Amino acid sequence: MQRVIKKESLAEQAFNLIKKDIISGKLAPEEELPEKKLAQELGISRTPVREALRRLAVEGLVVLSDQKIARVASFTVEDALHFIEIRTLLEVYNLETSSLLKNELYEEIQENLDAQLKAITEERYEEFIDQDREFHLLLARHNPNPRLRTLIHTFNTGVNRAFLVLSNTLQFSAMEAYGEHKRIVDALEAGKIDDAKIEMADHMENIASRMKGYYLKEEEK
Repeated sequence: MQRVIKKESLAEQAFNLIKKDIISGKLAPEEELPEKKLAQELGISRTPVREALRRLAVEGLVVLSDQKIARVASFTVEDALHFIEIRTLLEVYNLETSSLLKNELYEEIQENLDAQLKAITEERYEEFIDQDREFHLLLARHNPNPRLRTLIHTFNTGVNRAFLVLSNTLQFSAMEAYGEHKRIVDALEAGKIDDAKIEMADHMENIASRMKGYYLKEEEK
């Protein structure tokens, strides 16, 4: 594992380095993440490592047991599909109720789409994951219901988001997801909210299909 350098906070660097090793597959699903060992490998104390593991747990990449033992997360197809079902209900309804027709928001969304495409073409998939998440949060930013905004934020941080990282399918699915995002935005810019809702539902269904395909391949190994 790469050692940290002292520029950002130690916890921030530890978070990014451990996340990178999870995304790359160097740290396998269900692998234990002992604080002492990680601290030694990173060349820092256990305190920033502990903070980094907590942040990774919030993102769904790490699971913390009652005994405070950290492991790389793993998923069942049922877990993943249940989360997608809830996301579909939340995000389609969000398009129906949000105040989306704001020029400054569309500018941010277009910048986000550009950043998604750049990350894909440069094969920086961990950055694409962050931009993908931000895309869905931008769409919810002006929803008048703060609890709905919070739910969308939560379900874009948990199991389904981590699945995209841990399944190692991003190099195949990222461009498809980008195209789906773009079709949602094109419909919104045209004022076709019903079409945008259909595109969002299709996007969620496609995510579910990609997940099912991943698990099917795993079972065939």
